[in-house]
Amino acid sequence: MDTQLKKGLIEYTVLAALSKGDSYGYQIIKDIGPLIDLTESTLYPILKRFESDNRVTTYTKVHNGRQRKYYHLTTRGLASIHRFLAEWPEVVAVHGYIRQAAKDYVDKIERGDEDGQE
Repeated sequence: MDTQLKKGLIEYTVLAALSKGDSYGYQIIKDIGPLIDLTESTLYPILKRFESDNRVTTYTKVHNGRQRKYYHLTTRGLASIHRFLAEWPEVVAVHGYIRQAAKDYVDKIERGDEDGQE
């Protein structure tokens, strides 16, 4: 996946993972892994930013004798997901435009206009 597109989607994918329940960093990476490649060095700055802008809260629990930091989605984080979903039709429209433009270009070439010019 294109790096810029991926950057735009990772944040909402992390928020969506937290909408399923509180979680910790390594588990978030495992949950999201089948969808999008995510490393700790990418995830933790995102979680820190979410914490600073109140999209998540944190708490710690002891697990196997060690403190584990859990992240909890707030109503502000959920609102962020809803805004993203409300804007998705615009993304779909842009995708459709790009797809049609590429198809039109291929059609021109197939008609014998090798460089796609009119």
